[in-house]
Amino acid sequence: MFKDSLFNKIEQKTNINKETILNLANKLQNNNMKDEKTLREVIHDISQLTGKEVSKEKEDKIISAIVNDKVPKNIDKMF
Repeated sequence: MFKDSLFNKIEQKTNINKETILNLANKLQNNNMKDEKTLREVIHDISQLTGKEVSKEKEDKIISAIVNDKVPKNIDKMF
């Protein structure tokens, strides 16, 4: 019941439904996150979900950071 409540709150704030979130989570969990093709697919999916366009240059930088382990381990330090 808590999970459904959480998904309902997310859907209200983002207009992204539970199934879409779970599909993205499965893609992230079941694929090699060092694989460039997978990373491009995930970036594209998130871009579409958020309605934010990601330039080719920015996409390349994101992929490079992930593949080369340049992503901070503590995400809170990014903000």
